Amino acid sequence: MIQSTMNREDALRRFHVHDGLWDLVVIGGGATGVAIAMDAALRGLAVVLVEQADFGKGTSSRSTKLVHGGVRYLQQGNIALVRDALRERTLLRANAPHLVHDLPVVIPCRSWWQRFVYAIGLKVYDFLAVGNSFGRSRSLSVSETMKAVPALSNDRIKGGVLYHDGQFDDARLLISMVQTGYDAGACLLNYMRVTSLIRDEEQRISGVGVSDAESGQQFSIRGRAVINATGPFSDAIRSLDDANQEPMIAPSQGVHLVLPRDLFPGNAAIIVPKTSDGRVIFVIPWHQHAIVGTTDTPIDEACLEPQPQIAEIEFLLATVADYLERPPEPQDVLGYFTGVRPLVKGDKSARTASLSRDHIIRLSEDGLITIAGGKWTTARKMAEDCVDKAVQLHKLTAQPCSTKNHRLRGATDKVDVTDERAVYGTDISGVQQLEREQPILAESLSTTFGLTAAQVIWAARQEMARTVEDVLARRSRALFLDSRAAVAMAPAVAAILADELGHDAEWCQTQVAEFKEVAKNYLPAS
Repeated sequence: MIQSTMNREDALRRFHVHDGLWDLVVIGGGATGVAIAMDAALRGLAVVLVEQADFGKGTSSRSTKLVHGGVRYLQQGNIALVRDALRERTLLRANAPHLVHDLPVVIPCRSWWQRFVYAIGLKVYDFLAVGNSFGRSRSLSVSETMKAVPALSNDRIKGGVLYHDGQFDDARLLISMVQTGYDAGACLLNYMRVTSLIRDEEQRISGVGVSDAESGQQFSIRGRAVINATGPFSDAIRSLDDANQEPMIAPSQGVHLVLPRDLFPGNAAIIVPKTSDGRVIFVIPWHQHAIVGTTDTPIDEACLEPQPQIAEIEFLLATVADYLERPPEPQDVLGYFTGVRPLVKGDKSARTASLSRDHIIRLSEDGLITIAGGKWTTARKMAEDCVDKAVQLHKLTAQPCSTKNHRLRGATDKVDVTDERAVYGTDISGVQQLEREQPILAESLSTTFGLTAAQVIWAARQEMARTVEDVLARRSRALFLDSRAAVAMAPAVAAILADELGHDAEWCQTQVAEFKEVAKNYLPAS
């Protein structure tokens, strides 16, 4: 398949030249919406996706960075979800090996009985993963546990259990899916906010009214099916259909801390299997840093920039301090990030940790299709189910789903996971060509974070980046990993983008100011 140049101007041209109804109009540019658009385009359907901000601005860039079956869901007895997720993680690794790789995970045990119980439980995990295994679990002695995870305090360790799951870069995987869908003919537009739902003569949902955040222009988009894939914001779209509908989402936020890598050396992650709030906590090596997460705090309403609560940060630090030889202090925290889970209300529990991670598809009386719940690992399967439903409901002519075996843009089996630029896959050749043509573009924009001007230009030309935040939060992961370095780079990134996109000095100043405001949600307290 010929790869397209993917910038917003080209996407708008694709949008405007389309004649007639779209088969699918997808609302939401997170993992679920993008997976639906990609699936539909690969089936030969005419699909347009609109996102109010940037692709992955919300939950889909703020995960725990695991492609996993979910050991905790196994404890809950949700065998079907675990089995599906284990199968999907294998497909993700096969289709995006430049972004998904094996991660050994150790459960430190504090009694022989605990070690025995977890070893048995993970044999069940292995059994469910037959044919989709990343590696077999095994029991570890005390010395083997300490060798695998040198940062552990061995005062109370009685050995451990090692198992394997997958790790990925969530925002980069999402961009690769956007590119893949775009290459297949989908029209995907960021910064295009839905303002209304359009109805036909029979009062059925037949499209959306949108507002272009950049130009202020208003458009009507008509389609045979309208799919609400907005995650935590699902109820806001549903209320445009019927203001009296009962909410279906119970939003919950999860906080992650970013620590220096020297506090957690080695290649294995650890999982604290039981905490006071009923969750599990991971400490994971990721992009030369360590990620600690996550919490589960019910919130009243979802927002694009959730803020961590002091109690959540203290909880994470206290939990991992009980396991590490050198407990992290507040001053060790390089930054934090917070995501909102779109949990579906399914029981009377007040604890969001107990709500289902399964996905559901609902059809309103007027024809709006809403898909909610699920998890990053199962986004492909969620999309397949949703497109199948739309095809069936609207009798669309579509080819069979092909996403199980369709390699994503950039996919290559020649991957060095220690190379920070491996996330580009084969696209790295385009970045390198820019750097060869103008060697100054190969110079890093920071002394502490490896981002070059060529990468910024590539993000604008091929990854639909429009703002400083797009580049520093999602096309690179600077804001997540080193928020102070990201703020320092903001003026240089703004200048490069302005030159590339045709903006002036005032735009640069506004961009830097807006980015600094967003960065406050990621910066640790001074």
